[in-house]
Amino acid sequence: MQIGENVHLAILGLVDHKFRSFLTILGIIFGVASVIAMVSIGEGAKKQAIAKYQDLGVSNIIVRDKDLTDEELEEVRMKFSKGLSFDDAKAIKKIVPGVISVAPQTEAKLDAKFGDRSSKATVIGITPEILGVLNYTTEKGEFINADHYDRQLKVCVMGATIARELFSYENPVSKSVKLGDQWFEIIGVMETKALFTETVGELASRDLNNDVYIPLSTFIKRIPKEKPLTSDIAQVTVKLENSEKLIELAAVIRSIVKRHHFDNDDFSIIVPYELMKQEEKESRIYNFLLASIAAISLIVGGIGIMNIMLASVLERTREIGIRRAIGGRKVHIMKQFITEAVVLSITGGIIGVLLGISFSVSISWFTDIVTSLTLYSIIIAFAFSVLVGITFGYLPAKRAADLKPIESIRHE
Repeated sequence: MQIGENVHLAILGLVDHKFRSFLTILGIIFGVASVIAMVSIGEGAKKQAIAKYQDLGVSNIIVRDKDLTDEELEEVRMKFSKGLSFDDAKAIKKIVPGVISVAPQTEAKLDAKFGDRSSKATVIGITPEILGVLNYTTEKGEFINADHYDRQLKVCVMGATIARELFSYENPVSKSVKLGDQWFEIIGVMETKALFTETVGELASRDLNNDVYIPLSTFIKRIPKEKPLTSDIAQVTVKLENSEKLIELAAVIRSIVKRHHFDNDDFSIIVPYELMKQEEKESRIYNFLLASIAAISLIVGGIGIMNIMLASVLERTREIGIRRAIGGRKVHIMKQFITEAVVLSITGGIIGVLLGISFSVSISWFTDIVTSLTLYSIIIAFAFSVLVGITFGYLPAKRAADLKPIESIRHE
């Protein structure tokens, strides 16, 4: 019997028993849909993680001043460490090979006010070199340049979230905002950045969209220290030529800063590239686990197909006996029943793919979860559904082919 005829008979069987066929392939439908939806959620999370570390620069090494208690701060100052400073930044640039740029910055938590609205902001004093070091771009206006820095101008660039909180959907560029007790002219608004929702050294739970950037020279002149013993700068970001030597150069930087700090452990080293690679690895494991859990539905669906096919063999025992008696071979019987199982699984797979894509898009639209559809997840889920059909259709097909013609014809 030709494959086309087998397929035709299988489709007729589906049509003749619509409700039974639908219930049979329900496990396949939800299995395929679950695999696609789960993997799209995992891929969305992975893209967010990569974007987060790209904002920090994958060829960068970050040196952060540790957030110490008053007692710890007093102790390290008694041990002659003055904390992270401009001297550290200069030493790193001078000694470490392959350094393209060094961008120091300092920070303060201040109230940002406009009219009757206010919000807590992290005000960051930066140098113009920051744009060449970090992947920062403005959505509106311009960023702080050398002229603003040299003239110690009272200008600022706002993060996306704080700009929206203070100005709603107005354009804040050219307006003035009060930071602490100082007024600053807004010259730009940053693009939205990925959030740090887990611990990354001293960047734990950091929302970069609440940052407000001002020239470092203006910060030093206008913004008083929160504590008298606080370090001069909070962070030094080092951009390197070669990302392949980040770990080795991070060790060199640690050695330089530690020597400057008289062996006090009052700073931390963050390597975004390594963190990104680690998160990519964890994301792959996470995606695999999600897909594996969803694939259980496919196996359950396959068991359903096997049960229905075994029942079908029982129902059609007489038909099988007649076909064998007039010359039908075992292989023909097997092909027919395997084809029917595959048609069931393919039908369920196609519906499942459409449902999975709908699930993925709906999740992205109606929730805060970011999803990312991938071709490989659709192909794998569909191929697995076909494999399930072949695998679980084999036993009923083998049982049908092994029926003896005389006994089958006599079967009531």
